[in-house]
Amino acid sequence: MTSGGPVTDTAGPVRPDRTTPAHCAPERVPPAVARYAAVPDTLPVGAAGKVGVLELGFALAGGRTELTRRYQKAPLHIARPLLLDAALPDMPYVMFLSSGGGVLQGDRYRIGLECGPGTSAHFTTQTATRLYRMEHDYATQVVELKAGPDSYVEYLPATTIPFGDSRFYQQMNVTVGARATVVLGEKLMAGRLARGERHAYSAYCTDLEVRDGQGRLLFADPLRLVPGERAVTGPAVLADFGVMATLYVVTEMAPASEVAGAMNAAIAGTGLRGGASVLPGGCGAWARMLGDRSPEVDSAYARTWDAVRRLLLDVPAPEHPAGR
Repeated sequence: MTSGGPVTDTAGPVRPDRTTPAHCAPERVPPAVARYAAVPDTLPVGAAGKVGVLELGFALAGGRTELTRRYQKAPLHIARPLLLDAALPDMPYVMFLSSGGGVLQGDRYRIGLECGPGTSAHFTTQTATRLYRMEHDYATQVVELKAGPDSYVEYLPATTIPFGDSRFYQQMNVTVGARATVVLGEKLMAGRLARGERHAYSAYCTDLEVRDGQGRLLFADPLRLVPGERAVTGPAVLADFGVMATLYVVTEMAPASEVAGAMNAAIAGTGLRGGASVLPGGCGAWARMLGDRSPEVDSAYARTWDAVRRLLLDVPAPEHPAGR
């Protein structure tokens, strides 16, 4: 079943500021990635297909969440939002698609998601995000997620797989309105494990910053994995495992200690290395789990998400949603 309702696509002349590398590039790029800046000998930064833009807006219409604003520029686009969850029939599931099949050197992507007051939405990707080998330059992605007051938003992309010699930076900025809940997830593989490739990438760096509706910083989680400079197998990162999954839950719907307890109990039942704790200021809780293979980590991740759903919404996570 699809989610209908009015959708406004950009019409007329394309706004040039939306399609430039400057618009899509992050405010800053860590030195570990920026030092690879160069002019690719293939398509340069800013060429057709190298700047991807996806901007979506959601609002309540007729008592349910509808996609009301959309702008997309290849290689990023979306499928029509689907109503997949019988337990939450008004929550659209939105799948991000890429016509490029993966992230290449010189790519600059920007995703802007605005969920209005009282809305609910689930965001995921069509498949794993593959960061291909890069001989020149690097790739970046900026994600701006705004959850309005009383909204419930899940952002749970599939696994990211950095190939050998890839250089990538993601900047993710999240704004959580009053009484809103945001569930954020990330799954990272150490490389193409089936080919015996492990931590062969040049640099994988991310910055997550979460703020309240007044712009006050709730917490930040920077990640810098640069195998050529320092070990990336510490106990707080991947240790000696092949897959790492992280789940953040920012909410006022339940005490942070209860959210952490529910996630801890879910992870304990998997037999994997992992645990959960309260986020700074009691704004929610977060969990991290480690495993050797994708199937076991995916299962633990889904089990933990399900525990959060049951605690906060009194409904299970759907059995076969996209991105699990």
